[in-house]
Order: sequence, then structure tokens, then C-alpha cells
Amino acid sequence: MTTLDEAPVQEPSIAQTPAGVRVAGVDRAYPTRRGAPVAALAGMSLHAARDEIVAVVGPSGCGKSTLLELVCGLQAPDAGTVESGPAVLMPQRDLLLPWACALDNAALALRVAGQGRDAARDQARPLFTDLGLEGFEAALPHELSGGMRQRVAVARTLLAGKPVLALDEPFASLDALTRGQAQAWLATALEREPRTVVMVTHDVEEAIVLADRVVVMSPRPGRAIAELEVALPRPRRRTDPAVVALREQALLALGAPT
Repeated sequence: MTTLDEAPVQEPSIAQTPAGVRVAGVDRAYPTRRGAPVAALAGMSLHAARDEIVAVVGPSGCGKSTLLELVCGLQAPDAGTVESGPAVLMPQRDLLLPWACALDNAALALRVAGQGRDAARDQARPLFTDLGLEGFEAALPHELSGGMRQRVAVARTLLAGKPVLALDEPFASLDALTRGQAQAWLATALEREPRTVVMVTHDVEEAIVLADRVVVMSPRPGRAIAELEVALPRPRRRTDPAVVALREQALLALGAPT
């Protein structure tokens, strides 16, 4: 584990990592009706090389979601720089259109980009097989389980075609068994079609199972205080001794009991 206060990481230039992400010395605060602004991020830095999966963990309210919105260009920093390839945000909730079938929900980004319905469906359909959704293409969202809805949301995110994925607690609403299955589906999808991923999560084990590198954030205002390299072969299991050891290191950095 690298403690960033002791050994600052030299982020590569975005020009050296096409379709990567670079966040350098970013401050972001929100105005309040009374009193001083609330600082969400202060001196936040991280980088993700092309096709690297970086997971960000930290306490509630430390600015993780703000970080993803900055990466996607949905907010601008007050100070510092944010550079990223074209990015798409997958929010915590699946936000499926209730009146559209699963296949049309997955193909939504393609339709917005101008593709016709049949062409968009044809492009989305193979992902339903890959994600274990074959046979549910015509189902409406209320007819799907929570895990299936999240898989449709994953398909929609991948089909957006952006080289950078910003995932905000993508599996937080799922039960433990379904969450493990969804993590495996995502890992398989990214192995088949690599993207640069910045993912925030409260689940330290999820971060270690999925990511190439884990960035630990401080309480608000958030900044990176430690990094863990996850040089483990895939697939990974939560019970693997190496995963457990890295989990303990991350919890130590967070100041949480191991």
C-alpha cells in the first residue's frame, strides 16, 4: 500500500494515456444558503490509464460521486484540472424507462445517437446473451429482478460506446448473492470489451475483486490518501487470502476495524 502523503504518485499526462483519466489537485465546493460553502473535494488527484480499472473507496460524503461527475464533465472543478476521454456515467439507480422493454432500455444510447430501432436492437441483443438476460428482451423493468435490471443498465452503459466508464456504486442495491453474480458479469464484459473504468464503491472487497488499483479517500473534503495495487490474477474471489490481505490494508487506510 502506498500512502500518498508519504510518497506522492506522479500522474501521467493524459496525452500519454489516450482515453484515460487524470484528476490533478482538484477542489470542489457547493454553496449553501447560509454560511460558508461546503467543500466536497480538496486537492483530489488520481489517474487511470487506458483500459485500467480504478476503484475509489472512502467514507460516506467524501465526494466520490462528485468526482465521477467531474470525470464525466457534468461539473467543473473550482481549482485543479480534470482530463478524460469521452465518458459515460452509470448512476447508483438503474433509471430504466418503465414503459420500454429491456432490449430498448439497453439500446437507448444507440437510439439517442441516431440509430434506427431495429439496428439498435440488433446491436444490443448479443449483450443479453453475454449477461445472462437471453429470453427477457421483451420484459418491462417491473417484470425484472433487481439484478437483472442492473445488468440491463450495464448493457446500456457499455453500448453507449464511450471509452471511459464512471460507475457510481453500481451494485449497492443488490443482495450479497446477486451482487457477486453482477460483479462477475461486469468483469467478464470488461474482459471481452476493455474500457477505462473509474468506479466508486463502499464495498472494499468489491473494489479489490474488480479493480487493477484501489484509491482510498479521506473524509470530506475528499482527497486521495492511499493507493493499493491489485496485482492478482482474475477471476478473484472474496475469500482468496490475497484478497483478504488487501482488504485489511484498505480498511487500515480508511481507519476502519479489520
